[in-house]
Formats: sequence, structure tokens, C-alpha cells
Amino acid sequence: MFNIVTAIATYLIRLLEFLLFARAILSWFPQAQGSKLGDFLYEITEPIIMPFRALLSRFEFIRTMPIDISFLCAFLALEMIQGMLYQL
Repeated sequence: MFNIVTAIATYLIRLLEFLLFARAILSWFPQAQGSKLGDFLYEITEPIIMPFRALLSRFEFIRTMPIDISFLCAFLALEMIQGMLYQL
């Protein structure tokens, strides 16, 4: 039973990583921002990215950076959670 739960959690994390990656790629295309796919990706991934963005916005040097590091932090956090699941 525990292996099934671990497998499902791992699958969901992989799916979220894929959606985060798709959002990052889609952000390169401004015309895709208002599309249904863009809105869907935003709605699914923003709750994952938002806590990291709120935490990182407290640091002045990160706020002035030209790239959004919160995406990278969210992706790395998912990778760490997945690594912990593999070790169980």
C-alpha cells in the first residue's frame, strides 16, 4: 500500500515539474500568455511558485534580478521532495 502511495506522489510531482517546465517555455512567447493553455498552466503552477516568490521578495537583491528565481526554487523543491520519496 505504501508503495502505491509513493508511486502516485512521485507521478504527481513529475507532472507538476512538467507543467512548470511548460509554463517556463510558454513564457518566452508573449502571444501565448492570454491563451487557454497559458491560463491553465498559470492556474495550476502559481500556487506552487507563489510561496517562493513571497519568500524571495523579502530580499532586495533578488527583487532587482532580471529573472524570476522563484520558479527555479519551486522546481528544486519538487526535486528534493521526489528524492526523499525515492529514499523511503
